[in-house]
Amino acid sequence: MAFYYSEPSRTFSEYLLVPGYSSADCIPANVSLKTPVVKYRKGQEECPLTMNIPMVSAVMQAVSGEKMGVALAKEGGIAFIYVNQPIDEQAEMVRRVKAAKAGFVVSDSNLCADDTLADVLEKKEESGHSTMAVTDDGTGTGKLLGIVTSRDYRVTRMDPSTKVSEFMTPLEKLITAPEGITLKEANNIIWDNKLNSLPIVDENGHMVAFVFRKDYDLHKSNPMSLMDSQKRYVVGAGINTRDYAERVPALVEAGADVLVIDSSEGYTEWQAITLKWIRDHYGDSVKVGAGNVVDGEGFRFLADAGADFVKIGIGGGSICITRETKGIGRGQATAVIDVAAERDKYFQETGVYVPICSDGGIVQDYHMTLALAMGSDFCMLGRYFSRFDESPTNKIFINGSYVKEYWGEGSARAKNWQRYDMGGKKKLSFVEGVDSYVPYAGALADGVEATLSKIRSGMCNCGAMNLEELRDKAKITLVSSVSIVEGGAHDVILKDKQAE
Repeated sequence: MAFYYSEPSRTFSEYLLVPGYSSADCIPANVSLKTPVVKYRKGQEECPLTMNIPMVSAVMQAVSGEKMGVALAKEGGIAFIYVNQPIDEQAEMVRRVKAAKAGFVVSDSNLCADDTLADVLEKKEESGHSTMAVTDDGTGTGKLLGIVTSRDYRVTRMDPSTKVSEFMTPLEKLITAPEGITLKEANNIIWDNKLNSLPIVDENGHMVAFVFRKDYDLHKSNPMSLMDSQKRYVVGAGINTRDYAERVPALVEAGADVLVIDSSEGYTEWQAITLKWIRDHYGDSVKVGAGNVVDGEGFRFLADAGADFVKIGIGGGSICITRETKGIGRGQATAVIDVAAERDKYFQETGVYVPICSDGGIVQDYHMTLALAMGSDFCMLGRYFSRFDESPTNKIFINGSYVKEYWGEGSARAKNWQRYDMGGKKKLSFVEGVDSYVPYAGALADGVEATLSKIRSGMCNCGAMNLEELRDKAKITLVSSVSIVEGGAHDVILKDKQAE
């Protein structure tokens, strides 16, 4: 006989937070949203990877490209570059995110003195970089001869065949710094000499790196930026359970800080095999999440298999129709509550805290606050991030409004059979996602700022100054269908509706 759960599975919309006592210090400005991303021995060591905000972007073609990687890292979160693409292209996306901001930038656009203006323009088009080192062998580690910037040439007044040696800024006119200088010292030289870039050279005059003024400015304007030990943006990447032996090394080499197995269902031997391969080859040095699961049993399986974090949710995404097509899934709120309880039990037994990520089911911003109060360490968001300028999809004007394209990984458009693979043919037998539009929402920074303001304010209503306090102090109540209606605007004529 089948096992029957005695309680129905519920969504976030069926719950509300009940206010608790708030001290005078409990104001949004004092609230910390810092959260662990990967497993660690809580109380005995610091988590090796944390975020400044509890938000990551979904492993989806329509969401997480390199622009999302940079934009979300600036706000303190992590984007997971989508896996449904060739390995080299995904690795290159990761590499570009890591190169977008750094303290010491290894020069990857380099010239020889005999190169021409046409070569400069071609390299600029390929890389987007306007500052290039001129070295004796045309590499980023050759002996420095000079640099070329956009101020050194005029395209309209110069012949494309003009040699770089004729218009570059030569070494004798450059200010350089020796290898081993600190980032603070390098920035002081930049400011004291009004430079845009500072070449770092070794004792033999060979190029080591650049330090750029714009990187300092970016850091100061984005104090919540999430960066690694080398002052580069933190970025994640998706993998699957098929080509991990080739994909994982490429992503690690490209600089990915954390990986996640992108799959519609995580309670499988396929994921255990993938995790074992990573642990056998990299130990604990490569951080990798797994999922998705919807109950404590699934969590325990993945935690025992070596997952650094576990994703929760099946069928709750706005473009996902897994529940309709296969009858598989669980209400997201119930799934989070169940998995969080097992996570806490696992911690008590082992001393290892395995963070959990609520993936899907977020419709309103306050649903994130509920997910965090119910035990999630962070939320993975697809539809939410797909609306912004930084998602890789087209902005289209339809019926008087701007929208952005958004499609599921299980849709016919994505054809991401690996995500839904159960050992069969390399194709989608049937779709588990739809192709759609979402309302355009402008710049990511503005949208995230508004959302985080709501989360911080809601936490203060609960008397919580950080996410751990929120889980301890939150009081959560079920709501009836009638009270859901009561919670919105009702029994009035809205002015904007009347104007329409």
